[in-house]
Amino acid sequence: MLNIAIFGIGAMGTLFGSRLDSLAHVTLFGNWPEQIAALRHEGLTVTQPDGTQSHHMLAVTNNLREMPPADIALVLVKSHQTAKVAQQVAKILRPNGLAITLQNGLGNLEELVTIIGKKRTTLGVTAQGATILAPGQLRHAGFGTTYLALTPSRKKQLHEVADLFNAASIETTLVDNPDSIVWGKLAINAGINPLTALLELPNGALTEDETLRGVMSAAANEVAKVAAALGVRLPFSDAASRTAEVCRSTATNRSSMLQDMKRSAPTEIDAICGVVVRFGQRLGVPTPVNERLLHLVHAKEAGRRPAFSLSAIS
Repeated sequence: MLNIAIFGIGAMGTLFGSRLDSLAHVTLFGNWPEQIAALRHEGLTVTQPDGTQSHHMLAVTNNLREMPPADIALVLVKSHQTAKVAQQVAKILRPNGLAITLQNGLGNLEELVTIIGKKRTTLGVTAQGATILAPGQLRHAGFGTTYLALTPSRKKQLHEVADLFNAASIETTLVDNPDSIVWGKLAINAGINPLTALLELPNGALTEDETLRGVMSAAANEVAKVAAALGVRLPFSDAASRTAEVCRSTATNRSSMLQDMKRSAPTEIDAICGVVVRFGQRLGVPTPVNERLLHLVHAKEAGRRPAFSLSAIS
């Protein structure tokens, strides 16, 4: 069986670990002491979308020397940790191994390529939804397709990874145009994550209020306009409608940004709304909603809770 290293022991890292553990040799690497202790002593309890539960004893460590040489390294850390993790992946990835980023936002692949090399890295996007309820407790809040960029030189290896993921009930498709998928997910993230983090709401609440829907739609549509200016065609025709669909399909999920905010951890707002604003400025595409959300999340991260009007944002 393949040796799979998963960097990141939060919601997505443990979700993928729990799905893949029976089909490969999986080792998780991270630095969250309470999570490591829970996984080692009690294991991981996963509550599935239908309410059923499963239990998994996963190999986990915070010592890179304990990581076996990896055939595949899945990078599922926050974007601000990518540069550091790239150095760690490079030390344990086999010469013919492959590092796959499944992270939110833009710029993660470039960080990996700088350290690991273009031939040993590829891009992925996942729409799975998961929430850490407590250390060792995971709620799988919604299914979604995972896409992997089909790099010609790694075609056979990527087909094997896709087959493995599908066997683990992680619906996976190989794509020739990863930019489309990445910008599509960015539109969804920009619409959902900042609002849920600011208002401390589950995803589904954003579709239940007309004003919230308006802000969510405006943020997603701004991303679509920036992508169009770059010549990137999104994998859906209506960014606002698709974002609302994802909200409904992951209604009980608490976004990764909300989870970070609740733990007082740095969010990925710069890799989501921040990237949209920077590209918009460069291309001459207005992005006022993303810019306002960016500033509001930064303010809340800094411990300020500024009063704001949702109607003014939209």
